[in-house]
Amino acid sequence: MTDAKSPRARAAEKRRRLTTEAARVLHRQGVERTTLADIARAADVPVGNVYYYFKTKDELVLAALSEHGAYLDELTVRLELSEDPRDRLKGLVEAWIEQREVAARHGCPTGSLAVELGKRSDGTLDGEAGAVLGRLLDWAARQFRAMGAPGPDDLALTLVCAYQGMSLMANALRDPDVMAREGRRLLEWLDSVQATGPTTKSLSPRPR
Repeated sequence: MTDAKSPRARAAEKRRRLTTEAARVLHRQGVERTTLADIARAADVPVGNVYYYFKTKDELVLAALSEHGAYLDELTVRLELSEDPRDRLKGLVEAWIEQREVAARHGCPTGSLAVELGKRSDGTLDGEAGAVLGRLLDWAARQFRAMGAPGPDDLALTLVCAYQGMSLMANALRDPDVMAREGRRLLEWLDSVQATGPTTKSLSPRPR
């Protein structure tokens, strides 16, 4: 059976595979340790063809960041099927908990890229990673605002910082249970946030 796809459709499919695998491989190996050949191999595309779609590794990094942004958009659209903004936020935390095995092995996909790119001497691309995290902050702030909670931007920052922290610790300790335990605490905290402000329940360590 011959391939009925047009050359344009085949090219779009190759580009899509390269973008998807760039996001996965860069998350697993980091920018410095990843070569174009690594991504080509993972995408099952001849390495010489990669340059037809992406001239440099930086272009592939940008493609990977766009993939992370697309995943965030898909997730938030799905969460917005719920009419309750608190439930949307709790759904976000539950999605983080579900990714605990990946976080324990490689950390947060966008956060780890942001940290690595921020250390580059040329200062390129670090703002792009920050922009994806900024979109997450904006979305979370809208949910807190819809709840009528005061200081929605600050609450969103607290939530996202907690996620980055628990991802970092899960990765450092290679312990996915860190994500599960801290995720449960975040869920409890979200339940405590009221329209008149958060209750006295906080994210500070609890006595054991």
